[in-house]
Amino acid sequence: MVESIDHIAVVVRDLDEALTFYRDALSLEVTERREVPEEQVAIASLSIGDTSIELVQPLHAESGIARFLEKRGEGLHHICLNVKDIATAMAQLRDAGADLITKSPRTGVDGKRYAFIHPKSAHGVLLELYERSE
Repeated sequence: MVESIDHIAVVVRDLDEALTFYRDALSLEVTERREVPEEQVAIASLSIGDTSIELVQPLHAESGIARFLEKRGEGLHHICLNVKDIATAMAQLRDAGADLITKSPRTGVDGKRYAFIHPKSAHGVLLELYERSE
């Protein structure tokens, strides 16, 4: 079902400050910087081979990412896995007893379909599924 790791997301308080480490100190290339209004976050993606690190900064104090940051501080937020068919993957996970946060796939502004798996089903790790576009 899982084809590869798409990205590893890290929650940060300040994207520009975080980039001084990830971009400048580690010499990672920023491949994208954007806001995702439906998730109320700003994102900077940094390339590492076929995967990336996604730095995620909350845009609003009441957003889910802001609540996560307040409760847990900066650090690992989720691991995103590429799947060929997200609907099939979600059905397979439901059949296996996994708790899906996202009941049906969402579509981002970039056209990618995605869903989240609750950490209690993945031994404490929030997982995101991305449908790999052809």
